[in-house]
Amino acid sequence: MSDLTWQKSSFSEAGAANCVELAVTDGIGIHIRESDEPEAVIRTSPAALGVLIGAIKAGRLDHTL
Repeated sequence: MSDLTWQKSSFSEAGAANCVELAVTDGIGIHIRESDEPEAVIRTSPAALGVLIGAIKAGRLDHTL
């Protein structure tokens, strides 16, 4: 996974150590990780990530906290 180009969320504070990062690869999809645990990587498809983001924005996951 070291050959991936990771991009931090635009909502991350400058210099913050705990940021969500994404990397996109052809044929595999999207990789997601937390910057303070870079070895723990989740892989998903663009469609599944879109569903997750939509659920978060709609507040459908708020009760899981």
